[in-house]
Formats: sequence, C-alpha cells, structure tokens
Amino acid sequence: MIKAHLVTVLGREIPVRSSAPEEKVREVEAFVNTRIEAIRERLTTADPQLLVTLALLNLSESYLELQGRQDGSNRLEARITSMLEQLDNALQPQGTSLS
Repeated sequence: MIKAHLVTVLGREIPVRSSAPEEKVREVEAFVNTRIEAIRERLTTADPQLLVTLALLNLSESYLELQGRQDGSNRLEARITSMLEQLDNALQPQGTSLS
C-alpha cells in the first residue's frame, strides 16, 4: 500500500509517497543526507542545488556501475548454463534421455 512520508533533505521537509515500509524510507533519507553531507564537507561554500546535483551524479555513477556488473553476471550465468547443457548432452548416450 502506498503511504505518504515526510523526508528531510538539507533541512527541507519533502512529502513523498512510497509503498516501502517506514524503516526503508528513513534508511533512504539517511543515505541521501550522508552523501550530501560528504560533498558539503569538501565544498563548504557550495549552494544546496549544487550539493544535490553532485550527490545525484555520484549516486547515478554508482548505480550504473552496479547495473553493469549485474549485466555481466547475468551473461556469465547464461554462458555457464549453456556450457553445462552442452556437457550434459555430450555425456548422454545416443538415443537415450534422462527424463
């Protein structure tokens, strides 16, 4: 069920709707604020919009890297499955099946 939540980012309360449990919404809120704060520590005079933009770019980079790893893992899994099927076929006596 989708529920309304208030999250605070850079001191501003933002209403969001999510089907995630309250704990997950708070975890996301804390994660975003931690990322923004890490950037703020390095760029002490940056305006809030720049902080949010840089955090979004950093998170997007991380997401795309993980997505690429997942795609590579899926391709590897498909290749291994194919090789196992080929081995099974090669080891089966001609004219017989296991099923």
